Parts: sequence; C-alpha cells; structure tokens
Amino acid sequence: MNFELTASMMCADYRNLEREVHDLEQGGIDSFHIDIMDGRYVPNFAMGLNDMATIAALTKKPLDVHLMIEHPNNSVELFTERLRPGDTIYIHPEAEYHPSTTLQKIINAGMVPGIAINPGTSVETVMEMLRIVDKVLMMAVNPGHAGQMFMPYVGKKLEKLLQLKDEMGFEIYWDGACSLDKIQKYAPLGVKGFVLGTTVLFGKNRPYFEILKEVKNMTGAK
Repeated sequence: MNFELTASMMCADYRNLEREVHDLEQGGIDSFHIDIMDGRYVPNFAMGLNDMATIAALTKKPLDVHLMIEHPNNSVELFTERLRPGDTIYIHPEAEYHPSTTLQKIINAGMVPGIAINPGTSVETVMEMLRIVDKVLMMAVNPGHAGQMFMPYVGKKLEKLLQLKDEMGFEIYWDGACSLDKIQKYAPLGVKGFVLGTTVLFGKNRPYFEILKEVKNMTGAK
C-alpha cells in the first residue's frame, strides 16, 4: 500500500519553524500543507505569504497550498510567484465566481491544480471541475479550525469520488480529523494522501519520526 502523508503546518510550533520543518522532513513527511485563511471565507486567520515562502525556502519537499480565501482569482499570482513548479494550489469552488479561470492560472504557472470540497458541497456541483484538476482535497470537517470532529456522512461522498477518480484523472486527499483508523480504512480503497494535524502528528510530545514511522508500520505503507 502506497500513500502520501502531508503535515498541516498551521499546527506546527512557530517558536522554531525551521526546526519543525527539518524534523518533519527527516521524519519522512512527504509534503507540507499550507492553510491560508483570510477571515472572510472562513472565520479564522491562519498562515500567510511569508509563512509559505519561509517553508518553501527551508525544504525541497512539495508544498500543498490550501487557499481558504474569497475570490482567489484576484490574488492567486501572489502565491504562484513564490512557489515552485510542481507545488499544489487548492481553491474552494464556492469562493469564486468562475473557479475554472483561477484553475487555469494555476496550470499556466506550472502548479498542480486542485479543488477542496467542503462537507456540505456535493460532488455533483463540482463535476466539470473534476475534469480539470489533478487533486481533490476532501474536507472531512468544515474548514477554518484544527481539532474538529469527523463528519460521518463525508464517507458517502468519498465513495462517489473513488468511483470517478480514474475516469476523470484526479487523486483524492483527505483533510481534517485524520486519525489512524481513517488511513487504515481509506488508503487501500484509493485515497492517495492524508493531511496530518493535531489528531495524529502535532502536540504529542513525541519525535515526529517516531509518529510517522508508527503510522506507516501500522498501515503497511511502503
């Protein structure tokens, strides 16, 4: 079984961000998840451009930038010019009048295009965008805060996405309340990656390499 683990950096210890990035990288993390929040699309402020650029400078691992902002089309270039080809940018379709235009800007900049689907967003409403994007970030909680509880009905939506992913050419990533049992259940079914936050990775007073090794061993990751 082969899947990716990405660190939700809004949960990191910002007293020493460089050490956090180094320890996660040495521990075997596959990528770094950057949550950008504007206080409007979601009721919280989180990471900003400087945080993102700092992490990009500290690692050669890919960055997955999750834009939880209104009208990302107006500012997406601020992110693409600070990222590297091959990094991912997710947008929320509800946050934009014409999300396909924003996705095309991401593609033109050499980035990997993705959409994030909220728990209350149906697969049917984003069907045509599934033909454009390479990644779908399935939100298992409402966006905006770490440490929320999993919403069980999201599993039905995941079943639909798993049926469509090969035909439409996208990969599925899980974000929110990602516990070990979710990885054990859904990685074999075809979920490509999992965003690790406070449920599994951060705030445990244990070395990251121990936790990541444990996750991979318990799930049979290669």
